[in-house]
Amino acid sequence: MSMRLYNTASRQLEELPPLPGPIGMYVCGPTVYQRIHVGNARPFVISMWLRRWLQERGYDVTLVENITDINDRIYDAAPGASAQLAEDASRWYIEDTTDLGLGRPDHEPKATETIPEIVSLIEELVELELAYEAEGDVYFRVARFPDYGRLSGQRPDQVEEQEPNPRKEDPRDFALWKATKEGEDTSWDSPWGRGRPGWHIECSAMAEKYLGPVFEIHGGGLDLVFPHHENEVAQSRGAGREFARLWMHNGMLEFTGVKMSKSVGNVVSLREAIDEWGRETLLMLFLGAHWRKPMDFSDETLEAAKARADGFREVFRNPSEEGGSWEQLAEALDDDFNTPQALAVMHEWRDQDLLRRGLDLFGLGSLAESDEAPAELHDLAVRRAAARGGGDFDSADRIRTEIKEAGWDVRDVAGEPGYQLVPRR
Repeated sequence: MSMRLYNTASRQLEELPPLPGPIGMYVCGPTVYQRIHVGNARPFVISMWLRRWLQERGYDVTLVENITDINDRIYDAAPGASAQLAEDASRWYIEDTTDLGLGRPDHEPKATETIPEIVSLIEELVELELAYEAEGDVYFRVARFPDYGRLSGQRPDQVEEQEPNPRKEDPRDFALWKATKEGEDTSWDSPWGRGRPGWHIECSAMAEKYLGPVFEIHGGGLDLVFPHHENEVAQSRGAGREFARLWMHNGMLEFTGVKMSKSVGNVVSLREAIDEWGRETLLMLFLGAHWRKPMDFSDETLEAAKARADGFREVFRNPSEEGGSWEQLAEALDDDFNTPQALAVMHEWRDQDLLRRGLDLFGLGSLAESDEAPAELHDLAVRRAAARGGGDFDSADRIRTEIKEAGWDVRDVAGEPGYQLVPRR
């Protein structure tokens, strides 16, 4: 059976190319102006899992996941200090997603590292008369790209203005380059003067730099279909690149039924969630929801995910010779990467080697390992609790880091002894 994935562009399941590929994957990463929330982590998790599965099947996979470190949101969050905020938030993003235990993408380009390629692509679009300059800004001519709106289903005549500016020829046109404004502390030279790129052109340039003019899969959250991905298509295909062949858009994380969003304010940072629930519970929560569907984030769903993780641990505490079938797992994942079905298959397995192989695929091999911490780590945890109780938070943080470097997380819990040590492997 060939692997099939749902393509937003065609609205149907499509088969991937024959083995061994290659498969180029580009997934839109975060705009870095604060710690990412749990919903921001979903594209990262899905892409890392999908890369693992494609590699398991024998594909030659290259995964690129960008970091948007030039953006209006960053300037708004730290006027005059956006570069420092972007640097700090990029580091937080790497730290927090690394703690999920899934490894890193093959390439993680930053927009600030891709300025020459961005400027070159904009110059091409200007030469093709698909873009024009307006007092230091450069805009894409939406009317000159007949397929505009096809990815998202938007009718071109109903597209609302994305970036109001009286200097634009058409309200629908979107910015490729923005002239430096007062209070903005980062800018670059260009043929149109000092400025910085627009959001959409960054991804077109970064994808091409690492994957070439055509690649197999472009991923990201469902909220990016319009305008971000629609604009990427217009830019890249307008410049003569085939660009992405298949578009994957994951469902949103919902917090008690409402989309988790910084603008709404109902966010839980990935850092907070890992510290409170542990990476294994979070990964189990992600695993139980189909990538295209919304995913409910609540105490109830997290408790259920924790129980599922504990159930797998119990299999390794009670050895059994009962078997299972890897083919059943493969059938589930080859059919639109159906992780809930794969999870159901693994729950039936009692063969420990087979189960360990399946859990390893999703970064959950630690469920097969001992969950008893060494005595010296308990001593450190007691010292940390005493430091916190005495108000010495610097010492408490240093001890926590020492425990983390030993491969364990320490969590504060009610009752005695007041802490819990959980393996991070």
